Amino acid sequence: MLPFKTPFIAPYVYPGLLWKVKTVEKVLYLTFDDGPIPELTEWVLSQLEQHQAKATFFCVGENIIKHPQIYRSILSAGHSVGNHTQHHLNGKKTEATQYLSDVEDCDQVMTNAGSTTSLFRPPYGRLTNVQRKTLLQQKTIVMWDVLTQDYDQSINPELILKKSIAATSKGSIIVFHDNLKAEHNLKAVLPQYLQHFSSLGYRFDAL
Repeated sequence: MLPFKTPFIAPYVYPGLLWKVKTVEKVLYLTFDDGPIPELTEWVLSQLEQHQAKATFFCVGENIIKHPQIYRSILSAGHSVGNHTQHHLNGKKTEATQYLSDVEDCDQVMTNAGSTTSLFRPPYGRLTNVQRKTLLQQKTIVMWDVLTQDYDQSINPELILKKSIAATSKGSIIVFHDNLKAEHNLKAVLPQYLQHFSSLGYRFDAL
């Protein structure tokens, strides 16, 4: 099991990446990776609306092509979007030229769908030094402060909720996933997570 809280050393090792937002306000930044997909992304949008929460969706280009209306629903609801590559590539396993081209392809798909973004999140959090340095010339690379691990079906939702809440603090960037692997845990955890922090007076903003 990975740590739910990003190790404190990470921002010092990679200081150019966005791990957490510096703030004294009671504000959190929910992010959702891998969509858009039918039903689940729409369910997430409904949950966010119930709590007047805004979030950031890091979308895979090929999923935008498959489900353009759901992508437009994300935008029309006032959420922000970020590039998550065209084909959900692992940077550590992909040659730099191919990887950067895949990022550009996703940018083009997003532009065709009526949006632009400078936000980028590498799938799996994996990038080579060359990929990272090149992308930082034009992108804000968004990592995370809290990794819910909702995609790990061996972890029960109660533990995910408990550990995710404990790892969260003002300005945290939290990763959930709107993909089928995460569906069971996401549906069990997200409503309770939203309710918990809403009851404590936190708001949820988009990046």
